[in-house]
Amino acid sequence: MTRDALDPKNLIREAYRIEGITGGECRSVFLDWALSMENTADHRAAIEGLLERYAPDAPDHPMTEVLREGLHAAQAPKRRGGWRSRSRDNG
Repeated sequence: MTRDALDPKNLIREAYRIEGITGGECRSVFLDWALSMENTADHRAAIEGLLERYAPDAPDHPMTEVLREGLHAAQAPKRRGGWRSRSRDNG
C-alpha cells in the first residue's frame, strides 16, 4: 500500500466515511491531520488537493466545510505581533 502524500494517516478519508460525523468531530480530525503532516509540507496545497478529491461527491459534508475553512485560514495574511513588530529604536 502506498502512502498518500495528502493524507498520510488516511484521517480525512475516514472522516468522509463516518456516517453522521459532526462539524466538531471533523475539526478534531482536521487538527490531527494538520499535526501529522510534515513541517515542510505545503498545507494549503494539500487542503486544495483534498477538496478536489472529496468535495465534488460530498459538497455538504461537514469535513468539506472544515477543509474550506482551513483553506481560508491558510490564505489569510499573518500578522506579526509582539516584539518583532515594534521598532528597535525606542527614541
